[in-house]
Amino acid sequence: MNGKSAGTLSTYNARSKQSVEIAGNASQPSISPDVKKVAYILSPARDRNELWISNLDGNGRVKIATGESLATTSWAPDSSRFYFVDSETGKTDKMYGVAPDGSGLRQIPWATGTIFTIFPSRDQKTLYLTGFEPNSSTPVLWKMNPDGSNLEKVVSDCGQMLDVSNDQKYLVSAIWAGERTGIHQYSTVDKQCTTIAPGVATFNPAFAPDNKSILYMVPGQHDATVFRQPWSNGKITGPVQVGLKIPFTFPLSAAGNAYDFSHDLGTVVYAQPSSHTDLYLLSSK
Repeated sequence: MNGKSAGTLSTYNARSKQSVEIAGNASQPSISPDVKKVAYILSPARDRNELWISNLDGNGRVKIATGESLATTSWAPDSSRFYFVDSETGKTDKMYGVAPDGSGLRQIPWATGTIFTIFPSRDQKTLYLTGFEPNSSTPVLWKMNPDGSNLEKVVSDCGQMLDVSNDQKYLVSAIWAGERTGIHQYSTVDKQCTTIAPGVATFNPAFAPDNKSILYMVPGQHDATVFRQPWSNGKITGPVQVGLKIPFTFPLSAAGNAYDFSHDLGTVVYAQPSSHTDLYLLSSK
C-alpha cells in the first residue's frame, strides 16, 4: 500500500506550550508584526505554489496568489501589507505588495535580476531588496521608493538583509553557508559591513522591539533556541543570552525558511517537511 506524503506547518504558543496545525505541505512562514497573521507557501504540485495568509490558528485563510515558484518575504511594520516574490523559469522575478485580506495587490516595478528578500524601512518610505544581478552569485542590497522608483545600489556581498533598526542606521543580515557563515550588520552611516555573530547559521535575525538586542533562532538536534545578543548602536554590549527554548526541533530550511518567530518571543511558526511511507507485507517460507 502506498502511503501519503505528510508535512505540516504549525503554530507554537510559548506561553501555553501548545502547538496548533495551520496547514499541510507548507513552509516559508512569515508572522505579522502584530502577531495576528501568518503568510506561508503551499506546494500542491511540483511546479505550482500558492501564497496564503491566515490567522495563527489556521482559520480565516485567504489565498493571495498562485504561481510556478512563490516566496514569502516580510510585512510592513504596521502589518498593513505583505510583500512576496513570484518567480518563473526564464523570466525576471516579480515582487508584489498586498493587504492581509488579499485586497490592494500591486506589482512593484523591478527588472534587475533575482529577488531574495524585501522589507520596508520603519517609516515605510523606503523598500530594501536583496537580490542577485544576472549571472552573479554575489548578493546585492538595493533601496528604492515604495513604488519602485529611485532604485539605488547600497552594498554588495554583505549577506541577505532582513531587518532595519528603529533609527534606520543599521541593517542586519544572515549568511548561512560557507566561510562567512554568521550574522552581519551594515551601517547606513559609515557604509561598513561588519560581523556580529561569526559561525551562526540562522535564517531570520531581527532587531528586538526595544532595539537593545538582536534576536535569532538556531534549530538544534533535539530542540530549538531563540538567542538574544545584547546590542546598541552597532556594538555588542554583552554575552549572548537564551531568549526562548522550544522542546522540539525542525529544519533550518524546507523549500525556503522553515520557521519564523514573533519578536516578543511568544509565538513560533514552524514547518515539518513532507515524508512518504510505503507499507509492505512480506511472506516467510
